Amino acid sequence: MNDLHSNMRTKTAIKAGANASAAGQAGKIIDRQGYGGVEFVVAYGEITATNCTIVVRVKEGTVTTTLTSVADSDLIGTEVLAGVAAATPRASGTTKNVTKRLGYKGNKRYVQFSVVSAAVSAAVKVAAVAILHSPGLAPQTNP
Repeated sequence: MNDLHSNMRTKTAIKAGANASAAGQAGKIIDRQGYGGVEFVVAYGEITATNCTIVVRVKEGTVTTTLTSVADSDLIGTEVLAGVAAATPRASGTTKNVTKRLGYKGNKRYVQFSVVSAAVSAAVKVAAVAILHSPGLAPQTNP
């Protein structure tokens, strides 16, 4: 049976909202204990500034107080492809109003997904969800 619903759990990584500073948004630390991996899905809303770039960073650690950048070999996809490049004109589905994804296959217990914008703009809306998959015990309850 093809049942993704019972074999995953979702958690908010970055709550939906405007990117308020050049420092960006550090997402919530996700505890992946009991799961084989994490898929981050990020949704970008309307981006009007042509010079605005959004850079994605994923960190990992065995404790929540010491997180370091994830090695490229522990990612499925790249941080560059999960971000948004500067573009003019902006095109829906490519550089605005688009969703992107980035997988984590490393073995650290804690992971964090963050975004940094090269142009501060209240008009840049971002949200990210962590999809924890491959549970040690299935089926998973909803929510």
